[in-house]
Amino acid sequence: MRAETNLDAIGRRASPAGREATPPLRAATGWRHRVRRLPVAPYLFIAPNLLLFSTFTFLPLLFAVYISFNEWGLLGQPHFIAAGNYARIVEDRLFWRALGNTVVYSLGTVPTSLALGLALALALDRPLPGRSLIRSTFFLPVVISGVATAVIAAWLFNDNYGVINAVLQRIGLPKVNWLSSPSWALPSLVITTLWVRLGFCMVVYLAALQSIPSDYYHAAAIDGASRWAQFRYIVWPLLSPATFLLLILNVIYSFQVFDLIYVMTGGGPGFATTMLVQYIYQSAFITSEMGYASAIGVVLYLLILGFTVLQWRISRQAQNAL
Repeated sequence: MRAETNLDAIGRRASPAGREATPPLRAATGWRHRVRRLPVAPYLFIAPNLLLFSTFTFLPLLFAVYISFNEWGLLGQPHFIAAGNYARIVEDRLFWRALGNTVVYSLGTVPTSLALGLALALALDRPLPGRSLIRSTFFLPVVISGVATAVIAAWLFNDNYGVINAVLQRIGLPKVNWLSSPSWALPSLVITTLWVRLGFCMVVYLAALQSIPSDYYHAAAIDGASRWAQFRYIVWPLLSPATFLLLILNVIYSFQVFDLIYVMTGGGPGFATTMLVQYIYQSAFITSEMGYASAIGVVLYLLILGFTVLQWRISRQAQNAL
């Protein structure tokens, strides 16, 4: 103890600023300690995903924005034209026709698929014979390739030898030109899309229904609440996160649909079923207007982003009101 005291005293006499030098030393030590304690492992695990996302999503998006301000036909050097492609979009009737078709297609598929998926989930959320088989049957179109689904649907809706027209004629109704009529081509796509999305909406709603505690139903039944009252005041509010998720995913799918249109109708007859993504494909790889196609792609991205942000804010306000 005396030796340590004498050494401390000698150190203080030899360096009068010894006491002042101690806090920076401790601060440096603490900073190094915090650096050593940084969670490096999580960043190492997500680094491959971040690299892939940046390489195949973020960088192509930036390149598309750059090309949208140029005139480029895939060959040669891009020619900068500022906002010329965006000015052309405003005056392009085919773009507005494709946008209108996409909006009509979305209005026909999104609310209907949500309503049918919820109804099917409520019907299958109870003990039934063969319930697992029924669920798998409805979910089967989700796991099948989109091109295969479109081929099957094109065979079903075929004007000459389709199964649907055969059934209509068997019951005494006239056959319908599903894929060759401008009036029926888009409804046939809507029906096919509902067949594909119904299983996905059903599964998401089933998961949300099974996560609701049964105590809520028991308490409501004790208070004399009917089944409709339980659905209105218990089930539907608690399903709002699942509804929000399905709404966003279905709108994005509707605005980005391509394989179904390409295989079944090719955007025709005429431009009756030409969607925005189909028009982007035609502008980029058929007419070789890559700059104009990139501009339409940027507009499509902004439309989806704007709808998502708007729906997110509406959902947050509704949750805060509750």
